[in-house]
Amino acid sequence: MKNGILLALLAYATYAWSDAAIKALGGSMSVFQIGFFQLTIAGSLLVLLTRPEGNGWRDFWRMNHPLPVQARAIIGLVAGVIGVYAFTTIPLAEVYALAFLSPLFVTILSMVFLKEQIGPWRWAAVIVGFLGVLVVVRPGFRVLELGHGAALMMAVLSAASIILQRSLAARERTTTILGYLILYAVLFNGVATAATGFKVPQWNEAAILLVTGAGAAAGHMFLMRAIRMAPVNQLAPTHYSQIAWAVLLGAVLFGEKPDVWSLAGLAVIAFSGLLIVARERIRLGTVRWNPFGRTRL
Repeated sequence: MKNGILLALLAYATYAWSDAAIKALGGSMSVFQIGFFQLTIAGSLLVLLTRPEGNGWRDFWRMNHPLPVQARAIIGLVAGVIGVYAFTTIPLAEVYALAFLSPLFVTILSMVFLKEQIGPWRWAAVIVGFLGVLVVVRPGFRVLELGHGAALMMAVLSAASIILQRSLAARERTTTILGYLILYAVLFNGVATAATGFKVPQWNEAAILLVTGAGAAAGHMFLMRAIRMAPVNQLAPTHYSQIAWAVLLGAVLFGEKPDVWSLAGLAVIAFSGLLIVARERIRLGTVRWNPFGRTRL
């Protein structure tokens, strides 16, 4: 179990560095081109390294329930595009603050669509999480940008994607669900890049693009390996290590130094998620909350 927790921490650290690399490319190329290269690199690595034994390439693309698989892919595509926009336009810590609303939106959507019973602890966590985001973003006290709206929409779409994946988990291969998301995202970003103008990356930009794609792929594989080694309810708290990475990388790489209010709000957001984890550990020793947060490859 200890190794699984360490792998989960490594996975979220790798994701954070991948997100920081996306931010570093902001302004040098379009969000579509960043998304295209990231997903092409990450998708190629994942398809080659994670295809289960015994599954042929034709099996990889076969769907038992085409409509929800396609819906999940399209939602993930949109979440990915606007996520890149958010990371390239507003501070890392603020993107994460809004993105961490995703598990709270999952709580609400699971009640509406999956008919799950939501107790007072989880409702308290939802309210506390929203209050934490308000402390970080402070609407009415500062100018909000389109990036804030993009990050919020990313959280909503990521939650919807998680709900769809839950409903498909026992009926479709994970590789099939992931494969269609990658296919749609690569095709859309490729066409959008061609339409808006392709820029040949410089050597330093190519290296950063490699970090974005390889980091996303490595983070996914580390996390999947961690889930096989430790219970989900033990791994869930490690997700909040990304908040520390966001503050650290934002300050060191981009000169983004959050004030006391932002740090306090981030702590409140982490507490709200941990409140859900603690409650679900008590309740029959199971966890129904997805530890992945926002949509990932």
